[in-house]
Parts: sequence; structure tokens; C-alpha cells
Amino acid sequence: MSISINAAFDSGNIRVTGIDGDTVTLEIATDHLSDFYQWFCFRVAGAAGRTLTFRITNCARSAYPGGWPNYRTRVSTDRQDWVVAPDTTYTNGVLTWTHRFDTELAWFAYFAPYPLDRHDALVARAARAPGVTHRELGQSLDGRAIDCLEVGTGPKHVWFYARQHPGEPMAEWWMEGAIEKLIDPDDAVAAALREKATLHLVPNMNPDGTFRGHLRTNAAGVNLNREWHAPSDERSPEVKCVLAAMDRTGVAFAMDVHGDEAIPANFLAGFEGIESWSEELGAKFYAYGQRLAAATPDFQLELGYEKAAPGRANLSMSTNQVAHRFGAVAMTLEMPFKDHDANPDPVRAWDGERSKRLAHSCLDTLAGMIDDI
Repeated sequence: MSISINAAFDSGNIRVTGIDGDTVTLEIATDHLSDFYQWFCFRVAGAAGRTLTFRITNCARSAYPGGWPNYRTRVSTDRQDWVVAPDTTYTNGVLTWTHRFDTELAWFAYFAPYPLDRHDALVARAARAPGVTHRELGQSLDGRAIDCLEVGTGPKHVWFYARQHPGEPMAEWWMEGAIEKLIDPDDAVAAALREKATLHLVPNMNPDGTFRGHLRTNAAGVNLNREWHAPSDERSPEVKCVLAAMDRTGVAFAMDVHGDEAIPANFLAGFEGIESWSEELGAKFYAYGQRLAAATPDFQLELGYEKAAPGRANLSMSTNQVAHRFGAVAMTLEMPFKDHDANPDPVRAWDGERSKRLAHSCLDTLAGMIDDI
């Protein structure tokens, strides 16, 4: 039986450029109408009993070439349990790994995928929980729902939103953890938070890009996290409907959940460069990060992005726009594709389950300081 390589499924992305014996040569396809690419996900059939070597040859020109050194490909034989390919290497722009096929099928991905069927199941399960309201805030360019789950009765409006960049599935794994905690009737911390805040959760802001196997853009090739200053129906209805909902409720606290290709750590990015920056508001952001670092070894404060200079913040990005527009304690949470090097896992690296547990810590931290926000 010949080898079959397929990416024609939800979140799939790869292009076969050659098969020579036991060596498979591949390229990652760009996002539609965009030059961005880095996300890959594909299935291999017909290789049982063989050991194959895979080579992705166009990594040097990808969106974030600094993401490849020390990165390890994820592998699964059941689409549930994802582990790393321990022999993954990156040399001269080529990502290489080898896999021994003890099963008929295997899947390979940049990170454990979070496809739309899992998203739909999460939304359906949460929407049935007591005290949860589901709202369809709008639709994507391809007509997919922008789902929002609302829970809590408190006066402070808290917004969590994820996957503006669809090729960052750890963000929706995080959302699954947050939603599960918030609807758990036996979680006392969640109950206390629900009394003091109304929480709005948008698990996936870019379902079109998710389905298409994009790294960073929607169906029009637009980076949604550069649209928050002036979203439009033609380019970014996904942002437009979420921002309109925020305008209706106001925002006290907001977290935009992402993944970072290059930095091997979990970290926060803030809003230091906005013109309306105040030391009082900034102190609340810094306090949140300090408390989170004290709460879990899966978060740290040493690695992260450079701060924008005063008055130089990019207001097309959601964290800056939301902090400026609402006077909110806003932040971007970044999780790694590599591993959280301060607390590594040699078998799975950073993965979906660890992303879910980090969400629990984030909510615990928020609950401990909600009175001060």
C-alpha cells in the first residue's frame, strides 16, 4: 500500500512536494490572500510498520522563523493524545523529524489542534449549564457564528476572547479550561467570581481561519488583531461584532488569549504605550501578573515582549484599544508552541491540558483581586 498524506480536513494544512523511499518532503501553504504561514496539520495513512522521515523545507520564509529552533512536532495516533516527536531538528531552514508507524494512521501538527467540531461541542455543553447565556454576536465572512458565552451576575464586566489568530489553538484549549471552571457548580472560587462579575467568553474569534488551516488571518487574509481601531463588514466583521458587544456592556477587565511561536514561556503583554496610560491602571495590570506568577509555576515574568514607548501604542491591536477605549485592565496572554522552559514536559511540551490548567490559575488570580479592578 502506498503512503497517503492528506490535509483536506478542518484545520489541515500541508503540501507534499516529494516522496522518495522513506523520506517525505513537504511545504506549508500560506494563508489565503496572505503571505503568513507556519501552522501545519496533516494525516498519514498506509505507512504501518515503516519508519518515515518528514522534511518541511520552506520554514525559513515562514512568518516566525525564530519559532523553529528547539521546537518539536506534535504527533497523535488517535487525535486525542498528542506527544512530541523527540528527534525533531531544524537546520538550514528545514524542519525534520522521524516517526515509526505502529498504527495504520498518524497525525502530525504544529500544536494539538482545536477543530471546529470540538468548539461546537464546548459551546453546546456550556450553553446548557445553569446560569449561562449564549449569544451569537455576529458572523464571520464565511457565515460562521461568533459565539459568546455569558455567566455571572456581578456589576463588573470581564471579557475573555481567543483565536484571533487561528493557528494558535492553545488559546481555545485555554478557553475550554476557563469555561469548564466557570460553569462548575462545585467550584467556590468560580461562584464568588460570578457574584462579583459578569463574564463574557468568546472561544474562537476566527472560525474561518481555523477551518482553512490558517496561521494568522481570516477568510479575507486579514489579521484580526490589527483591525480594532476601525473594523469593517468587508474585512473584519468578527472584530466588529465583538467590539460592538463590548461597547454595550463596557469592560473592566479583558484578556486576549494567544500563542507565541518563538518564546518558550507563558507571559503577559500589556498596554503601556496608550496615551491614556495611568500609573493606577498600570499597577493593576502588573499586580495581576505578579499574583499569577506566584500562583503557578506555569507562568513567569522574565521573558516577554518589549513595552511600547509612551504614546506609541498600536491602537489597532485589541489590548491597546480596549484599555484605551474603556479604561480597562487589559492584557494579552501568550502561551508557547515550544514549552514553558521554566517548568518543561519532555513528553508533551506545552499542550492543551496545561493550557486549560493555566486558565484555572488565571481565573483564581482574577477572583482574588476583582474587588480592586
